[in-house]
Amino acid sequence: MKTLLFFLALLSSHFATAQVYSVTDPLAHTFSIVARDLKTGDMAVAVQSHWFSVGTSVSWGEAGVGVVATQSFTNKSFGPRGLALLKSGKTAQKALDELLAADESRDVRQVAILDAKGNVATHTGKKCIDEAGHVQGTQFSVQANMMLNNTVPAAMAKAYEQHATLPLAERVLAALDAAQAAGGDIRGRQSAALLVVRGTATEGPWADRLIDLRVDDAAEPLQELRRLLNLHRAYEHMNAGDLAVEKNDVPGAIREYEAAEKMFPQNLEMKYWHAISLANKQQVPAALALLRPIFQQEPNWRILTGRLPKVGLLTVSPAELAQIMSLK
Repeated sequence: MKTLLFFLALLSSHFATAQVYSVTDPLAHTFSIVARDLKTGDMAVAVQSHWFSVGTSVSWGEAGVGVVATQSFTNKSFGPRGLALLKSGKTAQKALDELLAADESRDVRQVAILDAKGNVATHTGKKCIDEAGHVQGTQFSVQANMMLNNTVPAAMAKAYEQHATLPLAERVLAALDAAQAAGGDIRGRQSAALLVVRGTATEGPWADRLIDLRVDDAAEPLQELRRLLNLHRAYEHMNAGDLAVEKNDVPGAIREYEAAEKMFPQNLEMKYWHAISLANKQQVPAALALLRPIFQQEPNWRILTGRLPKVGLLTVSPAELAQIMSLK
């Protein structure tokens, strides 16, 4: 703590009266990417840093509006204020210009803004800690500061462009992986985040924030972030299965639950709802084969099963229900 306070005191004297650091604006030195999918219009911002919970500071986004990455000596307000400026009709560059014009500490900021039309604007302050820089491409920008070497932004841009066939989330993660492989943050790594929003707003944030994943503290944050993304993809199948159940499409539910289960075969929830769908499709023997190890491993699933007929989620006969409940 004494070392950090001494470091901040030096920075304060170096930057004169400019307010560089506050308790609400963390020192999120890092590498990040903002990008728009040319096919879907979806927008993403992804980041890794050697700082706790970087996703709560750097990454901001709103469907139909744009995404913002604010880092280095972070000004968190650039996130919501930048999005508000975009929403008012300003382009990414005009929004960035307005933010920086009112910021006395612009020289230590690093900011990237992408609007819903794919325009990008990036600023790397001249007093950002080396190695620092950014690279812009077609509807994306990568930016980094306090890197081990100066090859990180170029490596990120190359990886993003080379993985054009991937879904947007996987594509931006490829850029982060390339940054780490090129040397990454000189201090190491601690946290990471991934945010994807729709290109066009629909019914509300609950439907338009497609992916919102954060790794706040981990030895290998990018590996954990990719694991979470894969789990997110599996639960997309689970959600599709639940929707099929609502529509009485049992075959569709079985397909979706099977797809989820194949991705994470040790996940009991995925196996369980697959089994329930089989039972509702009059495939009770197959359901029993799946349910037996689930009940053995976690008895509470048996209790839950007894509650499903009341709400119409298990439609077997009383005899079949008794058979299920008596599994050993």
